[in-house]
Amino acid sequence: MSTLGIVMLVHTAFGRAEQVARHWAAAGCPVVIHVDRAVPRAAHDAFKAALADLPDLRFAPRHRCEWGTWGIVAATQGACAILLREFAGVRHVYLASGSCLPLRPVLELVAYLDARPQTDFIESATTADVPWTIGGLDLERFTLRFPFAWRRHRWLFDTYVALQRRLRVRRRLPEGIVPHMGSQWWCLTRATLSAILDAPDRRAHERYFRRVWIPDESYFQTLARRHARRIESRSLTLSKFDYQGKPHLFYDDHLQLLRRSDCFVARKIWPFADKLYDAFLTDRAGAMTRTEPDPGKIDRIFAKAVERRRHGRPGLYMQSRFPVAGRGGAPTAAPYSVFEGFGDLFEDFEAWLARMTGMQVHGHLFAPDRAEFTDRRPVTSGAISDSAALRDYDKRAFLANLIWNTRGTRQGFQMGPRDHIDEIEWEIAKDPNAQVSVVSGAWAVPLFTSNADFGDIRREAARLQRIESRHLEVLRSPWTKARVRIWTMADFIEAPVEPLQTILGEIGRDDPHALVEAPRMADLAGFGQFLQNLRNEGMHPHLMGDFPVGDGPKAALRDTPRPYLVRS
Repeated sequence: MSTLGIVMLVHTAFGRAEQVARHWAAAGCPVVIHVDRAVPRAAHDAFKAALADLPDLRFAPRHRCEWGTWGIVAATQGACAILLREFAGVRHVYLASGSCLPLRPVLELVAYLDARPQTDFIESATTADVPWTIGGLDLERFTLRFPFAWRRHRWLFDTYVALQRRLRVRRRLPEGIVPHMGSQWWCLTRATLSAILDAPDRRAHERYFRRVWIPDESYFQTLARRHARRIESRSLTLSKFDYQGKPHLFYDDHLQLLRRSDCFVARKIWPFADKLYDAFLTDRAGAMTRTEPDPGKIDRIFAKAVERRRHGRPGLYMQSRFPVAGRGGAPTAAPYSVFEGFGDLFEDFEAWLARMTGMQVHGHLFAPDRAEFTDRRPVTSGAISDSAALRDYDKRAFLANLIWNTRGTRQGFQMGPRDHIDEIEWEIAKDPNAQVSVVSGAWAVPLFTSNADFGDIRREAARLQRIESRHLEVLRSPWTKARVRIWTMADFIEAPVEPLQTILGEIGRDDPHALVEAPRMADLAGFGQFLQNLRNEGMHPHLMGDFPVGDGPKAALRDTPRPYLVRS
């Protein structure tokens, strides 16, 4: 008997669901299946009869599982209760759907979980820390009541939400509850799941979560935080969503992509993807690679696809994307460069950039305490003071004056989420003279190297991520006229020489293909684990890209000799 039990939520494609259930059972995993009550009885009975030969398979009492409603949670509770009651050897319970497909041998998943007997794998983050929610409801999903189904009763749903907002309704949270959100697809230990289902205040929790919007993404995610010994805030199921919050569907031509992910399970699989089912539902012992699941290998491909879908390609105009006529000229007199994240990632970046380009390179011109001019002088060209008060009185005029009074010498400066970038970020974004280069998430490096209390680090990381998320939306807006290049930190440090050469080439360096001196990168050993620690505490860092939990990406500029140029 396996130590892993499977709960399957099924509502369609019963032939594929039967195939996957038999795959789980063949590996010795007990399976409990819930079939949506909306499924006709004839289809349910036929499906149940087809699996009657499996001794360790059970069917749970049926609930109506309408999207965004309590029924999905009730179905999960009932199935989990049967699994825990009838299969005493189960130590981990894996929640899957009928459209989920195991990508790796089941025995490998069992061995992975047996090596982590007290670890719960459930994505769990507070709404204040992540911008996942789509549709205008984040914290309100926990403070308002949602008795109407969004899909069936859209008018009633919207009207009742508007009425509650007008009356300033605010629900009281049950004692000890801090709302968390995350993927519906989790893997919990018997101890944590039993504590949730057998809690003396379970009914109070159910009364509250019955009227929460999309409770299947918050009920277990919240209560697991009360009872789990150790949470890995990630799902072992690979699931991807587009910019509208709709799940990606995997087809036959995604076969190699799914193999590269090293994930244990993926959803949603197209029911007619014969090649995927034929390729993955083969549990050979020799196929056990025992590698850490790494969805980051394919995340960038999906991110690029979403970016292409949302923003299109430069110069390609489609019916859904027309250009907006520009208004006015450039607000500044000459080209200039803005660098975000480079000072955090590289040591002595300002001096290196000045040597390589001949620019006048400033520090953080919009730092909270003062404008950091070159060499930290108190006054620069045009008698412009480094006073933060004078600068913040009119930031647009401050920048325009600086560029005007230094015509003939290109200016460069650093900027980041710790700076006073409100008001000025839009002016820079709309300026065709601006060249903006961003390494997103690099602000986490100083936090990683600091010795501050981890609780303070988590709060600061959440604050900086919120600021940079909004800032990146500005830079990616259709009104942006600046030349903007954005790299995630993970993408940048994989091959930093190429983007540095690109930046130098745009600035106008004579020979951008020969980088005669490279800046020294900060030591990032252990950075991936630092990010995972933030996830485990409920803060989900996403702007820096995908760092593995292990040693993390190698800093390409640290362990290689500095490049040099030989001229004949």
